[in-house]
Formats: sequence, structure tokens, C-alpha cells
Amino acid sequence: MRNYRKYKTGYYMPPVCEMEWVKKERIQEAPKWCSVDLRDGNQALIVPMSLTEKLEYFKFLVDIGFKEIEVGFPASSETEHDFVRALIENDLIPDDVRIQVLTQSRDHIIKETFKSLKGAKKAIVHLYNSTSHAQREQVFKMGKEEIRDIAVKGAKLFNKYQKEMADTDFQFQYSPESFTGTEMEFALEICNAVIDIWKPYQKNKIIINLPATVSMSMPHVYASQIEYMCKNLNHREDLIISLHPHNDRGTAVADSELGILAGADRIEGTLFGNGERTGNVDIVTLAMNMFSHGVDPKLDFSNMPEIVRMSEKYTNIPVHPRQPYGGKMVFAAFSGSHQDAISKGMKWRRDKKVRRWTVPYLPIDPKDVGREYEADVIRINSQSGKGGVAYILEENYGFIIPERMRQEVGYLIKDLSDKKHKELTPSEVEKAFRKEYVNIVRPITINEATFKKNKGEKKSTAMSVSLDANIKGKDYHLEASGNGRLDAVANALKSSPYPFNYNFVTYLEHAMEQDSDSRAASYVAISDETGRVSWGVGIHEDIVTASINALVTALNRMDNNNHFI
Repeated sequence: MRNYRKYKTGYYMPPVCEMEWVKKERIQEAPKWCSVDLRDGNQALIVPMSLTEKLEYFKFLVDIGFKEIEVGFPASSETEHDFVRALIENDLIPDDVRIQVLTQSRDHIIKETFKSLKGAKKAIVHLYNSTSHAQREQVFKMGKEEIRDIAVKGAKLFNKYQKEMADTDFQFQYSPESFTGTEMEFALEICNAVIDIWKPYQKNKIIINLPATVSMSMPHVYASQIEYMCKNLNHREDLIISLHPHNDRGTAVADSELGILAGADRIEGTLFGNGERTGNVDIVTLAMNMFSHGVDPKLDFSNMPEIVRMSEKYTNIPVHPRQPYGGKMVFAAFSGSHQDAISKGMKWRRDKKVRRWTVPYLPIDPKDVGREYEADVIRINSQSGKGGVAYILEENYGFIIPERMRQEVGYLIKDLSDKKHKELTPSEVEKAFRKEYVNIVRPITINEATFKKNKGEKKSTAMSVSLDANIKGKDYHLEASGNGRLDAVANALKSSPYPFNYNFVTYLEHAMEQDSDSRAASYVAISDETGRVSWGVGIHEDIVTASINALVTALNRMDNNNHFI
């Protein structure tokens, strides 16, 4: 790693660096979006898309809401040319969508590019030539004036071909390719030279695209470069300043966000950042970041699973499970403390009926991108905690686990996941919970119970019961009184030949569904003479039967653990 000594900064700070963008708190409005999935994204694929696939992907991008889509480099190959012609000749471009094509500043390429657009209602023609110090010195072996002349010549040819195709509404775009490695004064000079030739005005704004062709600096430097250009370009009010950030340093999203604060109006990027080398800016992340700050991104990502599916289908590149917003596991919480905070936050939000989203650990509501809490948010493995397990059982199956019971249930499920060495599905969690805690009928079973109110009796003997029970394979008829039905049953069992020496710790109940004929769930905790607690859960349509089932289950669990009989 000592080779770090050979690296120096290859970028240029602007001569005047005001950094006024730092004072802005957040982006106030979504930029214009231009998808370059069909050009940058397509050229990054091992096997580029076929004509049919490109047509289908174009429609997919339109459905998301893109109004500007770069469809390729029509002078570069037959497939690229045929794709542009197919869009035009088959009338596949909606009236509110403008296609964009790319061309180098070379005579015959510009001619073929305009020719490919014959019959288009409107289009953006994107001119570029490389301007960086490294490219001038090593690749082209030209001085600044020669590089400037290339851009100027291309700009003049644009004017020529535009006049010959009066039926098409053209918008022009210029990129000083490798902008980030270009001296800022020269980048400004060459862009102004092109602007002066195209002579923009309010109804025919031109696009000046300032690409991070290779990301070289920290994001604040790129933002300062953009701010300098925005303040010094000719006819700024008649320009659309566009950014095309690449992700070489993993900062394309940050570059874009700070670049917008610095004055940019437009972003070129791809879904999930697909592009050559380390990719383009990820428009999904960038747009959803704005969404999470209360800004309408003007793109529809409300069905994120479908967006992911379509992207993977056409690019054959899987979306990483932890990819922001789109990854399958991006909302998943395995950590016990995270799960507990999320479940409490969800409950608080429901109880308070608040609209504003402030749930801990979830920057947005998963439902807003077509994800489900039950399947995506709380995931159970050996790292999970009591809150997450309780959340799964409540949200999926209607069990509201008492707070004092949660830790025990959490350890049960954690241990199961640890032994299986895998994540547990909600159904596996519920199955294990039922097996351990719900309606256990061995070795004690109550077959029938009849209750009677005792008039005139004191409260402690206000209810009597006559019941038939089977204990360890033997049948018993037992009778007793108590302050209620459950207490009477408990006293009756204590009157059997077996030493049921226990105390009630807690009793809770609730309906499991909203319907009038819904099942009831009861939770009983008892303790033996040593203070050891045993929990039981009873389920039945009748709340009394559910509570008896819970008591019997608690006794059976205590017996099965060698505490009774």
C-alpha cells in the first residue's frame, strides 16, 4: 500500500470558491431527470440489450416517469441506429417525452446522428469532446485552443443541420467530457464558446452538462466547481445546468446532491447506478433521498419490487440486498434493539394516529415503495430480540405477548434459530410458539366444567365449579369455589390428589381478531414455591374456555419441566 505516494489530486479547484451552497439545508425541488440506462447503462453490460429488449426497457422508463431518455449513440452501431429509428417510425415516443442522442464532435458522426432523427417530433442532441489536462496531454496531444476549436466546429455543424430539419424541435446539449479533470477557467471558456454559437433564449434553453466522467474529488469540491460554472457561464438564465456523476469514489449520490445545492437543474443517471467502471449516479437512491425529505421526486418508485425485477431482467445484474431503498433486506432488522425500537415506534404511531413518519431505524415507510412490514421489516434469526419476535406474532397472528413474557419467548426463538443456523420465517416462529405455549393438554386435561354463581356468598367463594379432569391418565371429578371462574378451576385442581402448589402471577386476555365471533387469547403466569414462573396461552372462541386452557397449559408446562406431579 506504499504506492499511495504516486497519487496526487487530478482535479482543479475554481479560482474563486464562495461555497454559498453550504448554507442551504436541503434540496427544495426535484431536478429534471434524464435516464441514460439505454446508453451508459447498456454499454456497461457484458451482453448489451437486443433491439427488442431496448424497446421494452424504453417503455419501462417512460412508465416510471422519465421525460428525457438518452437512447444511445446512433452513429456507433447498427443496433443503436435501428433502435432510434424504431422509436420514431413506430411512434413509440410519447408527446411529453424527449429522446436524447449522443455524438462526438466529428463531422461525419454529427451528420449521421441528425440523419437518424429524421421524423422525430423533438429530441436532444448531445455534443461532447474531452477537455481534461490528462486527455489533452496524453491522448490528443493538443493544446487548449485546438480542443476549443473541436467544440466550436461541432456546435456550428449543429446549427447547420438544425436548419435542414425544421420539422423537429431540437434542444442542444454540450458536455466538456472529463470536466472534473479540466482547469475550471478552461471549462468555462469552452462552454461559453459553444453557448455563444448556439445563442440560447428562454424558449429554447440549451443544456450544459458538467460530468464527473471520472470522480476525482470529495463532493464539496465538485459542488464548488458547479457553483463557479453557474455563476460565470454566459446567458445563465437561458441554460439548464446538468450533472452526469460517475461513482468511482462511491460518492456519486453525494456529488449530485451537493451539485444541485450549488445550482444544477438536471441529473443524468441510471437505475441502481448501473454504468461502466463503478457506475453512474443511482437515480433510485437520489430520488428516494429527496422523497425522504418531503420532496416530490417526480418519478414513480411506489412499486419498488417491480422496479427491481425489471431492472434485473433487462440488465442481468442483481440488485444488492442492502441497496438503499431497493434491496430485499434494506428494511430488514435482525438486531434485537433495532426490532424493539421499530415495533414500539410502529405502535406509537398507530396509537397517536400521526401522519408524519418518525419510526426509529426506518427513514421511510416501507409501504410507500410497495414493501410490507410483516415480510420485510422484522426478520428473525439468532441475533433477534424479544421485541422483534413479539412484533411478528402480533402483526401476523394476533398474539399480543405480555411484556413480562416477551424475554422468555425471545430466547426460545433465538435458540431455535441458532440451532437451525438460519433465519426463521414468521410461520416457523408461530409454530414454535404454539408448540411451546398454546393449548397444551398433557398430562392435565379438563374435559368438562360447569359453573354456578353462589348467591349470598362472600366474594372469595362467589363462583363454584364442577369439572371432570384427566390427570396423568386417571379421571377425576373435582369441585371447588373461588372469586371467579378461573379461580374456582384453580382451586378445584388443587383439591386433587396431586400437589398443585402454585400462585397466580398475572392474567391477561384479548380478542385475536376484530370480528364479533373472533377467538380470544388468554395468558396466564403461575409460580411454584421457588418462584419459578410458568407461562401458558389459551385460545378459544369462548373467553372462559381460553383462560382455563391458559391455566392448564401453564400447569402442564411446569409439570413437563419436572416441577409438579
